[in-house]
Amino acid sequence: MEYPASSRKNLLKLITMRSHYHDDYCYHLLILLLVFATTLLVLLWRRQRNGVRPRLPPGPRRIPLIGNLHQLGNDLPHVSLQKLSNEYGPLMFLKLGSIPTLVVSSADMAKEIFTIHDRVFSNRPMFYAPAKLSYGYSDITFSRYGDYWREVKKIATMELLSAKKVLSYRAVREEEVAFAINLIRTSSSSSVPINLSEMLLRLINNVVCRVAFGLKYEEDGKNKIYLTLQETENLLAGFSTADLFPWMSWIHKFDGSDKKLDKNFGRMDEFYDKVIDEHICRCSLKTGVEEDFVDVLLRVQKDPSQGISLTRDNIKGILMDTFVAGTDTSAATLVWTMAELIRNPTTMKRAQDEVRSVIGIKEMVKESDLHKLSYTKLVIKEAFRLHPPAPLLVPRETREKCTINGYDIPIKTSVLINAKAISTDPKHWRNPDEFLPERFLDSNIDYKGQDFQLLPFGGGRRGCPGISFSAVLVELVLANLLYGFEWKLPSDMKIEEVDMSEAFGLTMHKKVPLCLLAGNHK
Repeated sequence: MEYPASSRKNLLKLITMRSHYHDDYCYHLLILLLVFATTLLVLLWRRQRNGVRPRLPPGPRRIPLIGNLHQLGNDLPHVSLQKLSNEYGPLMFLKLGSIPTLVVSSADMAKEIFTIHDRVFSNRPMFYAPAKLSYGYSDITFSRYGDYWREVKKIATMELLSAKKVLSYRAVREEEVAFAINLIRTSSSSSVPINLSEMLLRLINNVVCRVAFGLKYEEDGKNKIYLTLQETENLLAGFSTADLFPWMSWIHKFDGSDKKLDKNFGRMDEFYDKVIDEHICRCSLKTGVEEDFVDVLLRVQKDPSQGISLTRDNIKGILMDTFVAGTDTSAATLVWTMAELIRNPTTMKRAQDEVRSVIGIKEMVKESDLHKLSYTKLVIKEAFRLHPPAPLLVPRETREKCTINGYDIPIKTSVLINAKAISTDPKHWRNPDEFLPERFLDSNIDYKGQDFQLLPFGGGRRGCPGISFSAVLVELVLANLLYGFEWKLPSDMKIEEVDMSEAFGLTMHKKVPLCLLAGNHK
């Protein structure tokens, strides 16, 4: 059979087109194979150059861009992370946005970090709000690990937080506690509930201001920077978009974050300037007033032999740390302690009976009495266990790669130590969610950073240096609250209705303020 000439011509054209198509297909396929082979060779070369792929700790599967953020859910971060750790283990690796993150949730893992790898884990991540509010990490808490941090920590420890210095503030603490107790006595006759959350924050703030700055900053009986302080704490606590996606920091120029941060920074900056200028003026007048912490910093600034050069902004950053950290954690601990006691009347009565039998008939409990109050100390220890002031501590960052429990931890990994998960771990604590001070009667476990089952102040070289300052203040305030008053819930409220929800923040405050009736003890 013979095709017509026109058909043969079309068939030849079709065959030629298919041949060209086939040649193009083969050509592009060859290019793709070459690209794939080249990429594979590069990856193999990099792997060979960098060594074996790191063996990361277990963790949930990530999705592109956001990593594991979607798995944190609606719970508070320490709660969500504890739930994930229950599934993936006490050493868990996540990607929060673009940030590699290690979550530590057991005493054993915390011990290995704080005792063997403490220097490696001693850096701080560079976060959006702290960078501004601490004057470029000029403080102690958020400062990057290095010579500057070591020097300012040494100054703060020796000149503000040493045992000798803490003892020297005794008169200030007793005066401010006496003032607060008198206010409660005045208010108790009105049968109006007292907002202990607000009152205790103001009390602690007054003590810190007098100790660090030399005087209280009040106007008409109200602390002028009380609300600004609260806002500062909230800003320091929050994870911003820039913290999770550093390349998206530009977004804060449009979402209102920069404006809010700048406004708060301006108010606090004005306050620090006023404090510093007042001290400079006072020094020039040579009034003979006893030196406080601001005076110490100004003295160091003028003395080149101190081994550190402090700018005015450096001093402001250190003051921010003293002011915010010194106030927040102690006040939160006292509120949680009173909330637990009001929910546990038997424990409240035992603590009150001890204080009243030891103190006898006095106007108030003095610091010289505190060493006799053994059960009160157990109550505070249990409050630290069940309500650690910073449930995730302050985040850390690895300075170099290391190996923990057989797992490889990369450099610049953000590290979250879940102190709340550790102090409620059923492996170490019987009935971990119950408030039972008696659990410490036959136990030597303490909260000073050496017992890794209980880390409310952290541990290692980046542990909180203000433990002694906070502990004695909390003991003195609590002992006087127990000694002087009969505490009750408002008449229309039952024990089971006390809201124990936690507020989001670097410091774990009670979400709903604690308001109680205070009857005078006779």
